[in-house]
Amino acid sequence: MPDEPAAPRDTEPLFVARGITKVYPGEIEVVALAGVDLELYEGELVVLLGPSGSGKSTLLNILGGLDTPTEGSLRYRGQDLANADEKALTNFRRDAAGFIFQFYNLIPSLTSRENVALITEISRDPMEPEEALDMVGLGDRMDHFPSQLSGGQQQRVAIARAIAKKPEVLLCDEPTGALDVKTGVTVLEAIERVNRDLGTLAVIITHNAVIAGMADRVIHFSDGNITRIDRNEKRNPVASLDW
Repeated sequence: MPDEPAAPRDTEPLFVARGITKVYPGEIEVVALAGVDLELYEGELVVLLGPSGSGKSTLLNILGGLDTPTEGSLRYRGQDLANADEKALTNFRRDAAGFIFQFYNLIPSLTSRENVALITEISRDPMEPEEALDMVGLGDRMDHFPSQLSGGQQQRVAIARAIAKKPEVLLCDEPTGALDVKTGVTVLEAIERVNRDLGTLAVIITHNAVIAGMADRVIHFSDGNITRIDRNEKRNPVASLDW
């Protein structure tokens, strides 16, 4: 494990991971994570950078309570997620974590507003669907169906749906992977705004090194290990990156 830069702020971390290992059994065991130590802080924007198969998505799924480690400890605000039962993980996912994936997973028969409302109706203290859509620049597309939206607009609806419950953690797995550069910039700007305006910890998986410039910290992965952690002294706006 490489030496980690000093904590980005004088606060307790949201996540503390120690020795996180994930092994998938089979005729040939697959070690997806090989003992990861990590701390993540409120309001950070963190990029997980590395090739396919390096362990980034496995870590993201464990952070989000979608999977559990084979070994190691994971705490979120002191809560033990590594050994939590399914009810506790469900509550964590519902109340604290928002997810954005490469594919949008919108309901085709529902409008943008209605897709976001699916989340707000089951959340404890959500924003209005209209507010969430405004935050991602879709105030004029609230009553459009997914088939009436571009790929980038559909992804921004997915972001609005993820943030409408006001999560403390926004976990993004290759959110621009299916988009062209110009559209991807728009999507990343929406994530950047959510991170800035709501103070949400945003963790973005990518294999595109250009995206690293928008982060507070860049965590490099290879073969299930963190190989290096870089800290940017100054975050660069997405639009200013060398695309």
